[in-house]
Amino acid sequence: MSYLEFFGTIAGAVAVWLSARANIWNWAIGVINVVLLFFLFYQIQLYPDMFLQVFFLITNVIGWWRWAHPAPEEEDQKHELKISYMNKRDLLLIAIGSAIGTVVLGMFAENLNRLFPEIFKEPTAFPYADSFVMVVSIFATFLMIQKKIESWIMWIAVDIVATVLYFSKDVKFLGLEYLVFCFLASYGLLNWIREHNDYKKVRA
Repeated sequence: MSYLEFFGTIAGAVAVWLSARANIWNWAIGVINVVLLFFLFYQIQLYPDMFLQVFFLITNVIGWWRWAHPAPEEEDQKHELKISYMNKRDLLLIAIGSAIGTVVLGMFAENLNRLFPEIFKEPTAFPYADSFVMVVSIFATFLMIQKKIESWIMWIAVDIVATVLYFSKDVKFLGLEYLVFCFLASYGLLNWIREHNDYKKVRA
């Protein structure tokens, strides 16, 4: 196990735990996590995952700002963004977009070493599974920024696929982390639902 894998994994676990608790500091710890994992994924030829870390770096900053500066009608008791549900139309669009995005990115990832042989000397490992992780993570992150409960359902799907993927690539500590993430995401889902239901009690 490399230092990148170890410290990236620890930072990621802390960030997810804070997210499950709806704690705004998850975004700051997330920045450390994505920088370390960017270099790790380059080393093990999971290139879509590598590109995904650039996206995560940007969205960690956006998410931090969004949670801390909600509109007045969106504020919770901590003066942060309230947890809410998506509407069915948007949920359907995201499901369709995830499927199309996985196929298109998978086809591109499958040919990266042919298109850019100077940069990508080895073929992409598991291009479609890795692309699923990337595409669904992108959608889940945007939903997380908006504090949508459905983001946790998407994270559970990502975590299951990623667990198998990382164990297959023999980055076992990272694979173990994503196995733990499956349980943390389930906890986050239940905790956010509970907090959302508490809003009604406060209004009553």
